[in-house]
Amino acid sequence: MSPNIVADFLLPDGFDRPRAHAVINEGRVIGEAGRYAWEAMTHRGERRHAPYATRAPVRDDEPVLLVPGFMAGDGTLALMRRALQQQGLRTYRSHIRANVGCTLNVAAQMEMRLESIAQRRGSKVRIVGHSLGGMLARGVAARRPDLVSGLVTMGSPMLAPGAHHVSLSASVAMLVRLSRAGFPGLMSEDCVAGACARQSFDDGRAPLADTIAFTSIYSRCDGIVDWRACIDPGAVPLEVLASHVGMALDPRVIAAVTRALRPAVSVVEVDRGEIA
Repeated sequence: MSPNIVADFLLPDGFDRPRAHAVINEGRVIGEAGRYAWEAMTHRGERRHAPYATRAPVRDDEPVLLVPGFMAGDGTLALMRRALQQQGLRTYRSHIRANVGCTLNVAAQMEMRLESIAQRRGSKVRIVGHSLGGMLARGVAARRPDLVSGLVTMGSPMLAPGAHHVSLSASVAMLVRLSRAGFPGLMSEDCVAGACARQSFDDGRAPLADTIAFTSIYSRCDGIVDWRACIDPGAVPLEVLASHVGMALDPRVIAAVTRALRPAVSVVEVDRGEIA
């Protein structure tokens, strides 16, 4: 089976796969992780010496659901989740251990998670989705505006899901082979080239309600997807300087996500956050 198994409609005209050498850009993640560690250490020292009154967060009770990207789980967004908590945001995991299943099933799981959170908190939910997580989140947000008040996507090629690096295509092909061999819970050929793929693609381009604030974060340094496919015409575009993987932990991206979630609230340092 060729690694290039995705349907043609997932790679519309005007978009392209990143060149093979583009993956070198993903080496930036080492520096991005170091930047996170340095800022975390610096801020910890500042909070330790700050007056107690300055440590109180500007509490935001509207919940935030974080959704990981392809072949990733909630753990990949743990650092971002912690940073958002420190800014007073109430965050929730998606309960996705590894985003490798049928996209329609994952979207249905996300929808049920949103229903649970909304019922528990008595309010709508904002979603932050990385890569594939953002694409699926956009589809759910379009279908359930009664549950979603805001959406932030990071490196999510909604306009051309097939505009991804050949290494990612190889991973998709591997999952399809395993699915054919009888391994349950994995993407099948229908998820990348059949009716399932078509529905997921259409869901991810459906109009969003005016009540949903939508920000699409992208990077020209993205070595995994065509950054142009991440700029949804219905979103406020926000360019960052980060690798695709590094968007999940780069402090500059986390700051951009925080501003998108709380545009009218000044950000302050807090002593610690809360995880739900």
